Amino acid sequence: MAERAITVAAWESLFRAQVTIMRALAAEFPSEVISLNEYDVLFNISRAPSRRLRLKNLNRNVLITQPSVSRLVDRLTTRGLVVKVPDPDDGRGTIVGITEAGFDLFRRVALEHMGAINRQFGDSLDADELEQLVDLCNRLRAGVEEAPPGHHVHLE
Repeated sequence: MAERAITVAAWESLFRAQVTIMRALAAEFPSEVISLNEYDVLFNISRAPSRRLRLKNLNRNVLITQPSVSRLVDRLTTRGLVVKVPDPDDGRGTIVGITEAGFDLFRRVALEHMGAINRQFGDSLDADELEQLVDLCNRLRAGVEEAPPGHHVHLE
């Protein structure tokens, strides 16, 4: 286990880098077309098999809270970008699918957003460093997901 001081310094550095990059990406994001949160929802649905996802699973993957996701999905439905249907395997559940119009909008925005990601993020690291960063971030997420519920670090 690493020393507490280096652990805190690494966390601080990771957090500040993430905030700085997200601010730069937000400044370039075409928010007049779609919000970052709407993009996140469309992104997650577009990656799912058949571009359909249970609302419950969508809630686990997006970066906003569950009540906000439900309201956002309702707005996207009103705009004709997604559809909601009852889950045939569980009548209590809802399946959210992206429409052709939603997928076309997502693709158009994604191309622009990927350019910004490359400029604001990818140009700072080489391919090996980016692969290493992916591995490190996956390990960090897995470590948190595998921690037992209620597991807390005790500070002395």
